[in-house]
Amino acid sequence: MRVSRWLILTYALIILVGLSAALPNLLTPGQRAALPGWLPSKPVTLGLDLRGGSQLVLEVDASALLNDPRLTEAERAERLNAALTQSLEIVRTRIDQIGVAEPSVQRVGDDRIMVQLPGVQDPARIRTLLGSTAKLGFHMLADPPAPGTRPAPGTLLLPMQDERDGSGAPRKLAVQAQPALDGDRLADAHAGFDPRSGEPVVNFRFDEAGARRFAEITTQNVGRPFAIVLDGRILSAPVIREPITGGAGQISGRFSVAEAGVLSALLRAGALPAPLRVIEERSVGPDLGGDAIRAGIIAGLAGFALVCGFMVVLYRGWGMIANLALLLNVALTLGALSALGATLTLPGIAGIILGLGLAVDANVLINERIREETRRGRAARAALDAGFKRAYATIVDSNVTSLIATLLLFQFGSGPVRGFAVTMALGILISMFTAVTVVRIVMTRILDRRGALRSSTARLEIEPLIRLLPKGDTRIRFMRARFAGIAVSAVLSLASIGLFISPGLNYGVDFKGGIQIEAATHADPGRLRDRLDGLGLGEITLQQTGSDGVLVRVARQPGDDAAQTIAVERLKAAIRNVDPAAGIERVDVVGAKVSGELATAGVLAVVLAGLAMMVYIWWRFEWPFAVGAIATLVLDVTKTIGFFALTGIDFNLTAIAALLTLIGYSVNDKVVVYDRMRENLRLHRTLSLREMIDLSINQTLGRSLYTSATAFLAMLPLAIWGGSAVESFAVPMVFGIVVAASSSVFIAAPILLFLGEPMRRRSRSAMTVEEPATATTG
Repeated sequence: MRVSRWLILTYALIILVGLSAALPNLLTPGQRAALPGWLPSKPVTLGLDLRGGSQLVLEVDASALLNDPRLTEAERAERLNAALTQSLEIVRTRIDQIGVAEPSVQRVGDDRIMVQLPGVQDPARIRTLLGSTAKLGFHMLADPPAPGTRPAPGTLLLPMQDERDGSGAPRKLAVQAQPALDGDRLADAHAGFDPRSGEPVVNFRFDEAGARRFAEITTQNVGRPFAIVLDGRILSAPVIREPITGGAGQISGRFSVAEAGVLSALLRAGALPAPLRVIEERSVGPDLGGDAIRAGIIAGLAGFALVCGFMVVLYRGWGMIANLALLLNVALTLGALSALGATLTLPGIAGIILGLGLAVDANVLINERIREETRRGRAARAALDAGFKRAYATIVDSNVTSLIATLLLFQFGSGPVRGFAVTMALGILISMFTAVTVVRIVMTRILDRRGALRSSTARLEIEPLIRLLPKGDTRIRFMRARFAGIAVSAVLSLASIGLFISPGLNYGVDFKGGIQIEAATHADPGRLRDRLDGLGLGEITLQQTGSDGVLVRVARQPGDDAAQTIAVERLKAAIRNVDPAAGIERVDVVGAKVSGELATAGVLAVVLAGLAMMVYIWWRFEWPFAVGAIATLVLDVTKTIGFFALTGIDFNLTAIAALLTLIGYSVNDKVVVYDRMRENLRLHRTLSLREMIDLSINQTLGRSLYTSATAFLAMLPLAIWGGSAVESFAVPMVFGIVVAASSSVFIAAPILLFLGEPMRRRSRSAMTVEEPATATTG
């Protein structure tokens, strides 16, 4: 088999472009700046979990916009869309004006905005900036109501921003409900300092019409106080000493420098059309991001070394070709991420590492098939062609099942979990090119140089460095243990259901809502718990994370967004009170609505993934295969959930990613055995179904064990060194790989045996009917 030179040049060009896109990731900023303009120079963008920063999800409170019962659904949708579009631009303007580097402000769904702020570790100031509607007004004061009576018509009682009465409650003043002048007449606002007191203030200037109106108000009300009101709170209530005719003024209110800057930014950007509520907030410290990158690199290199070493043990020099394809796969994946402008997250690194094990799956399939064809007496050319041809359909089927799970994960996931889905999908698609096309060309060129392709007697021997299985076909009677296998699996699954009921899963903040803080501290856990319990924030949960970390969880606090911010600051202060050297690594604040949506989406994704696998296998094979696969998936997923309950590992969005990945991997493993069974159903019509299943499992035993081993070796370093951030993914994946490998033999195959006898009888009947017809026509 010869490959066209033009085809080789095309493949070489694709590889060159991909490597060029990946190159900037290996260069320093100075080296990237020195690259020629025609070369890619942008490295892959790191997610906030790797470089540190904050993320907030804002929801438009559209109740005031949509309270008109006469609005049609189309009008309601149009009004909400307009409000969100306007809010998006105002939020972007506010962020730009306070000088955050490389912010990301994007629309999410119909009524939400996601804001990512690299380098911003404390989002409290940003929360205030984004959550305020910035509705400014200048109101004349009114006569206060008598004690115990309501304000007179046309007046309002509004709280002072920084003044409190004897009971500690905000002091309230009566103001005229109709503002004398609206803040939309402001032309500019900027932070400054009072020349007399030196206190931070906000200086403002009106437009021409506003200046005239402000001059009229101050001329007519000399000696009277007026209130400067922002979002229903009185910032200050100064007395008009003299007419102000210049169109400029000053707002004071015991501001800090930061608060004055935020207020001036709010006023410059304008008012939001509707209030924005912070429904989700996450922040990651730079140290944790740096640790995550280092842990990911160490785990990735260790996993790569283990997989490469294992391939050499299995296939000697031919294994080195697979390792070259594996290295190329990683490089092209990084190049694709850079070219697409995708974001690399910590789960994304986990996806690359898992891809190391899954990418060599195709090479294992091909090499094992070539070995099989060689044992049948085929020459080198025939063995090579048959090995690639017969393995290709299985490779496509197994990768499609993984892609189905990955696409569902992208659809229902969010944030870093979507980063994992993107990375996995790219790795799977690129592996189809590197593991099949590139490896075939290299193997063909090597054999051609040796003259093996021109000889009818030359054989393509793929021998192991260390033999792990007996040479030739094994003849293990697996179906003898079918009842024992199903019984053991059923017992383990029932035990897992019991563990799910009690003690239950350790649900993370993603699904329970509330506040979660990860701190690096050597504080005594008992002393820390006593200090946190004394805050009166409700039930406090402490969990050790490694030797120098603690995870603090508390339920969402009653009240608005400000109440959550206050609770977070009190928790931080309490931790540092016990250990002044403590570092706050991560803070997550998730509202009840978001957590409920995430839980629903997670369950839906797992259910849809299982159904999608069943439909695909039913379409590609027959219904007994589909039923066997879905039953096995249920048992595999049940055991994995039991593992979460038994170990107490956080069950969060990353755990859902692990379950979906395991669903894809489990079906991937079973598809290979199913594909061989389907082939043997055509080739060995005289064998009983039990004999045919045993034969198929023995023929694919090496591939099943070797692929499971490569995935296991790739994930093991991440489970050991990945840290708490990927623990919910890596550790269950290691467990699930073992479960999936065993269930293919002892669960899926016996179920097929129980259900497949009618299918086998139909096949034989069709053969019996066909033979006389063929003889008659002949």
